Amino acid sequence: MDIFLGVLIGFAIVLAAIVAKSRFLDFTAQTPEDYTGNTPDFDIREHLNGRIACEGVIYGPTGRVSSRFVAEFFAEWDGNEGRMSEHFRYDSGVEQDREWRLSLSETGRIRADAADLVGVGSGQQMGSGVCLNYTIKLPESAGGHSLDVVDWMYLVENGTIINRSQFRKFGIKVAELVATMRPIESAQIDGQKDAA
Repeated sequence: MDIFLGVLIGFAIVLAAIVAKSRFLDFTAQTPEDYTGNTPDFDIREHLNGRIACEGVIYGPTGRVSSRFVAEFFAEWDGNEGRMSEHFRYDSGVEQDREWRLSLSETGRIRADAADLVGVGSGQQMGSGVCLNYTIKLPESAGGHSLDVVDWMYLVENGTIINRSQFRKFGIKVAELVATMRPIESAQIDGQKDAA
């Protein structure tokens, strides 16, 4: 009986530690309020606007890189309503096009929609951080699973955005994305045309 009670107490302690870690010490534990007062101020109408270059990696469930990509985005805003088209080129040779429809409230709340979302995403911009939460349905070629996504973007002083996203199924992390996004200046575009 004493052994059973000891095992039960040990199990309860381990379970409590896991719950505490996920609630207070994990990537998903951060909140927009954590970035209040941090500068530069991240306004998606300004920093997710125009032509944007993106490079990133996707980590699989083992923590190893499962895919690399480069992408080009184009975003435009009409007041607080925006659209951002994305064109991805993966290291496998696969290309993907997506489009976000974004709405920003006066309080910084974000409503996000895309054709591959289940329902509508929501988020918040505050200080130097932006958070989005949504459920994405993967294409059939990738299994067709629906994954819950916590998507954080952090603005740094030179205007680059660092993006980190975690994808979960039944609460278990199955993938993670890390990427950079930076504006493509018209001089860069002209230089690329001249080189071609």
